[in-house]
Amino acid sequence: MKQIVYTAAEQAELIEVAPDERPLAADEVAGPTLFTLISPGTELATYTGLGGQFPIRPGYAAVFRVEEVGSGVSDLPVGSLVFCMGPHASHQRCQRRNALPVPVGLDPEIAVFARLMSVSMSTLSTTLARPPAPVLVTGLGPVGHLAAQVFAACGYQVTGCDPVAGRRQLLADKGIEALAALPLDQPGYQDLVELVVECSGHEDAALGACKLVRKRGEVVLVGAPWKKRSEAAAHELLHPVFFRYITLRSGWEWELALHPTEFRTNSIYGNIAGGLGWLRQGRVRVDGLYQQGAPAQAQEVFQDLLHRRGDHLTAVFAWHG
Repeated sequence: MKQIVYTAAEQAELIEVAPDERPLAADEVAGPTLFTLISPGTELATYTGLGGQFPIRPGYAAVFRVEEVGSGVSDLPVGSLVFCMGPHASHQRCQRRNALPVPVGLDPEIAVFARLMSVSMSTLSTTLARPPAPVLVTGLGPVGHLAAQVFAACGYQVTGCDPVAGRRQLLADKGIEALAALPLDQPGYQDLVELVVECSGHEDAALGACKLVRKRGEVVLVGAPWKKRSEAAAHELLHPVFFRYITLRSGWEWELALHPTEFRTNSIYGNIAGGLGWLRQGRVRVDGLYQQGAPAQAQEVFQDLLHRRGDHLTAVFAWHG
């Protein structure tokens, strides 16, 4: 079995690892990986040394072909294509309930993007804003780009915001307006936006969002603030939050349960399953967002993303034909 491992800061290697040779549990499925997707925010942060001690085994979005099923699995035939939250590895193994069938007709290379869609779908599940409310998405990396499409697909009036022209163009290509800077004091935005989905992780974006939204509006911090980028004082943020009655909260996706419970219907896996369906229906599109790479080229792929070489936002590793 092979797996991509960060062995040191800015060093990704494809290495041989010992396979899990335990017999499958009754509720498990396993098989060879077809595709895995890089989540640049988290994975580049850990790649550069911000996420803990090395070695680090990254990845949490994979599609694999079911090759083995446990004795208790009767509804997933061998040969099925399924999504799981697995690492960048040549083989996947998970519980049946954590293996979501890829809809017929959906390219498995595209299916992995349902994982990044689910990040902002947690905010969609918990926000008080309802369509057709105006929504602003700041930071148009892959999570922010998909957030804009997700909210637009639900009937919100969505505008994106990012200083990088290429990222704005990618969103404009999907029919969603994108601005270079927060539209502070601009008619049509100031005091009218009900929700800002902040996906950049930049303090100035969060501060500007609190000044922009309507009174009692929401600012949800989806992008992780991995490092300090601003000299803004805390008072600059606290003042608009207090006097404009802003709800400023974490965009922690794990606020939702992994699976539905008796009294909580929204869930992480429910959102991922919904994302798979939307990708199949074309309600959300990922054309132009990524490049495909070979696992053996992991170091080159991560370096390209780190230094923003090219127009793509992320990359998909192709493991088996």
